[in-house]
Amino acid sequence: MNVDLTEARWFKSSRSETGSQCVEVAFLDQGMVGVRDSKNPTGPALVFAAGEWDAFTTGVVDGEFNRR
Repeated sequence: MNVDLTEARWFKSSRSETGSQCVEVAFLDQGMVGVRDSKNPTGPALVFAAGEWDAFTTGVVDGEFNRR
């Protein structure tokens, strides 16, 4: 699926520092969510359906991705 990202409004977390290891997120039409590397704003972006994004963010909050 091709998603037009030209009008996307990208943002970083308010907890993000001025360092270069950040991702940017954009809430897109039809509940889609875009994610890109802040160091390469013209590079590729990942696009997730709303349910996929919700599952990912829930996993982050629940510690699912913590290193063991």
